[in-house]
Amino acid sequence: MWLSFLLFIPLIAFLVVVFLPQKFENYSKTITITAHSLLLVVAGYIYFFLPKNYTEPLWFLEKYEWIQLDWGSWKLKIDYFLGLDGFNASIILLAAIVLWIGSWASWNIHQKIKSYFALYLLLATSVMGTFLALDFFLFFVFFEFMLLPMYFLIGIWGGERREYASIKFFLYTLLGSIFILIAMIALYLSVNEGDTHTFNLLAMAKKENFGANSYLSVQNKDLLWGQSYRFWVFWLLMIGFLIKLPAVPFHTWLPDAHVEAPTPISVVLAGILLKIGGYGILRIAYPIFPEIAIENSLVMGFLGMIAILYGALNALAQLDLKKMVAYSSVSHMGFVLIGIASLTPEGWNGAVFQMFSHGLLSALLFVIVGILYDKAHSRQIDDFSGLFKLMPSYSMLVTLAFFASLGLPLFSGFIGELFTLMGGFQSRLLPTYVPLLGTLGVVLGAGYFLWTLQRMFLGKTWLKNPSLSLTDISWKEKIVLACIVLLSLILGVFPQIIFQSTETTIAALLQKFLQ
Repeated sequence: MWLSFLLFIPLIAFLVVVFLPQKFENYSKTITITAHSLLLVVAGYIYFFLPKNYTEPLWFLEKYEWIQLDWGSWKLKIDYFLGLDGFNASIILLAAIVLWIGSWASWNIHQKIKSYFALYLLLATSVMGTFLALDFFLFFVFFEFMLLPMYFLIGIWGGERREYASIKFFLYTLLGSIFILIAMIALYLSVNEGDTHTFNLLAMAKKENFGANSYLSVQNKDLLWGQSYRFWVFWLLMIGFLIKLPAVPFHTWLPDAHVEAPTPISVVLAGILLKIGGYGILRIAYPIFPEIAIENSLVMGFLGMIAILYGALNALAQLDLKKMVAYSSVSHMGFVLIGIASLTPEGWNGAVFQMFSHGLLSALLFVIVGILYDKAHSRQIDDFSGLFKLMPSYSMLVTLAFFASLGLPLFSGFIGELFTLMGGFQSRLLPTYVPLLGTLGVVLGAGYFLWTLQRMFLGKTWLKNPSLSLTDISWKEKIVLACIVLLSLILGVFPQIIFQSTETTIAALLQKFLQ
């Protein structure tokens, strides 16, 4: 019941907004913020207060028959199957937080208000469904359905090149979805649950459920272009999720989408949607194909290392503040890949923690950029200097956000990067140079954040447009930004808040890789 609440709260609000008379369209803002406030309360209650048995593989599940067809020897069975465990519990909480931040940041939307908030609520439903679904078909429906609201939210409410950015985002993600669809069909035809094929992700993770004569059976030695069929299906899944992450070289849609998207959509895109890639790898690709994952650990670790360095070097070269934050996301998600590739408890716990931390901090950074753009109508770093004197409260919060993002101890960013790199150094599957070069990303991160801080906020006060009368942020903005910074600080001091939900689930799953 509780898991369905997370799905139906934004869905019901979506229906209310859709049928709202046009003359009352301004109420769609209040409805959306109220729905996401309720969603945050429910997610927080589930995470912190509902009793859980951490030794069980699933803490909560809801399973009902959805589609069941019996055509003689051919049967089709699809379930409404939701579950909560150590992999998605913290991500669900993160999604609720970021969606609330995005709904709050959407208050300044004044064009096509009703349509915007209807699409935003539909996006929230798809996000929650993707993280909760344990039926592959249901997962794919939610995963694919996110394309629709994101395409229109960027294409209608975005910047000058919004059409280009939205089409690029759509095509990249659709390509990844096609790869995942092919893999899903291959898995469905290969896995049996009783006397029928199944989309159950938990059943797919058990090698004994693969039909002995199927192409994806562990015992099947048939090859395609020199590799097993399991190898190719594994990489179909991986490419689909790496596009979403995004990992180099599949990342090129991200800077354009971020720069052209309105601020609230950039918040959701960086804070939640990128995490679907990492979550999909941990939930689907690695548990179903553990032996292929082991064989390709070096490739995954190398992709993570390249993403860290490439993203950081590009961020260092940017003149657009929003584009700098976008490339920093590419770099920070590289740590997630190294943690996953390590196949160690430290690496995997660190990967989930890094996803949570980056979700919070990237949302904070994009809100910060949006506030400045609304006041000055510019995101160019060289258009500002000495903002500390003009906007002291804003500048102080930006400083804290930058320090948290560059991995300063006592903030959550430090814990995520530390554990993923520890996992990389302890892994027997990764050469030492992979995490070692990955640590350069921390140095480069300090470089682009501190250089931006020095150029924009310190020194002599100067504005490219001297007619601007920049005022400090309102008390509402101060409270929201300060709360996100405080949450990062709390997680940095008490990381067990996240680790308590991940450690037992991860320890149990890693046993598959020791067999």
